[in-house]
Amino acid sequence: MRDRRAHRRVLPRAAAALVLAVGALIGLAGPAFAHNQLISSDPADKAALATGPAAIQLTFDQPVQAGDGLNSIVVVGPDGQGQWQNGKAAVAGNIVSVPVRPLGPAGAYKIGYRILSADGHPVSGELAFTLTTAGTGTPAPADATAQNPAAGSSAPGDDGGVPVWVWIAGAVVLLGAGIFLAMRVGGTES
Repeated sequence: MRDRRAHRRVLPRAAAALVLAVGALIGLAGPAFAHNQLISSDPADKAALATGPAAIQLTFDQPVQAGDGLNSIVVVGPDGQGQWQNGKAAVAGNIVSVPVRPLGPAGAYKIGYRILSADGHPVSGELAFTLTTAGTGTPAPADATAQNPAAGSSAPGDDGGVPVWVWIAGAVVLLGAGIFLAMRVGGTES
């Protein structure tokens, strides 16, 4: 009889622990799946410009990790060969920018970017703008350019942080341990 009463007290506790754990898991999963997103750029995507921009500026919805080599912006000309960025990308909070060389031929220019979010996830993408009037500039020398970050290049060993499945598996293990302990502790009371 005593075991039956103890069992009746343990089940509501275990159910409450399960509901709380599942609620916490669902509540915390949203930020884990939210990745940094580009919210604006200067020049704007698909803009038509009479003169080339002095710099490319990308604004994201979350902070970006600062550090040498973590972030890159590449500007590729209409021929697909020359690169027009002039130096390395600089980070100020959620804004990443790079100076641009004076542009040359008129046509479509592509902006490829790869940034590392503050949460450790890499984000890459591509934008474009059109130069309507040819300039007099020349692209950067071939040995001074980097691979297009939007084409999937990455540094060796750059795995982009811990995969989400690891966090979910850890939460499931902790949930199971919590339920086990709630049942053990609840079962010893009289």
